[in-house]
Amino acid sequence: MQETILNQDDVDTSIEGGGSESMTSRAYVRLKQDIISGALQPGRKLKIDELRRNYDVGTSPIREALSLLTSDHFVERIDQRGFRVSNVSAEEFEELLKTRCWLEERALRESIARGSDQWEEKVVLANYRLSRIPRSEAADHFVANDQWEKQHKIFHMTLISECGSSMLLKFCDQLYDQNVRYRQLSGTKAYPTRDVAEEHSAICDSVLARDADLAAKLLVDHYQRTSNFLMEELEG
Repeated sequence: MQETILNQDDVDTSIEGGGSESMTSRAYVRLKQDIISGALQPGRKLKIDELRRNYDVGTSPIREALSLLTSDHFVERIDQRGFRVSNVSAEEFEELLKTRCWLEERALRESIARGSDQWEEKVVLANYRLSRIPRSEAADHFVANDQWEKQHKIFHMTLISECGSSMLLKFCDQLYDQNVRYRQLSGTKAYPTRDVAEEHSAICDSVLARDADLAAKLLVDHYQRTSNFLMEELEG
């Protein structure tokens, strides 16, 4: 389950045989991670020569990776002048959140209706592992924990993994990554005032009870709480 979930947003694994395509794959993954984390900030112009030096790959793999990221809406083309990191806005985030809630609510309901006992066990295990990882790497101030981020995605994608639609899962995966990019803006404000672990456990319990209405409501509420903090940042 874990490998399937984490590989859904990667470049096709068939290109990993070596050569320029393998270099493109590595450049794509590293650039995407840096955009999502905020290391490459919204609106920043992406200069090919600078990226080539920083990521230690050739010009062609960088261009190909940027083209892929353009399709994923992480990068924008600037007419004939090159590329830049896609900007963020309150309006775009509102649309992103609305679409994500629509799709994940349907995927969760389908998973609850179709999921096996083995799926329930995977949900419980994913929530347990997530609960064991601190959200922040520092106790006295917020420092994003990459391990928490990875396990957080596994938990949310496991919840909807039995929906029966690979296309729906792909869309949800892409929207999740877009949301994480926005969520970096609200991390220092949202988490000290919330018990996120309890929110996850409540969703998990409702899934185990096969209460689709409650599970869907808790999931949407979970996303909405973070969005409330984030909208304040964006509108400011």
